[in-house]
Amino acid sequence: MKLPNKVICYNESIISKFPVVLTILKVKECSIYQLFNQIKNQIEDVNELIDILDGLFALGKIEIREDTGRIYYVA
Repeated sequence: MKLPNKVICYNESIISKFPVVLTILKVKECSIYQLFNQIKNQIEDVNELIDILDGLFALGKIEIREDTGRIYYVA
């Protein structure tokens, strides 16, 4: 997980990508695959997306629907 520190600047960290993902999820819920296709030009790889989703879930900003497997924004 790339968090900002003395070596990694904020713009290279996953925290800087939180608003990108939340902006998409505020409009509509989507699967991880759909989300990856929408932001693949703004992130390095799928591992970075998983780290971003992990951070947002830990902060309580996103949830996953058990029945559909889709991710949604928690207001």
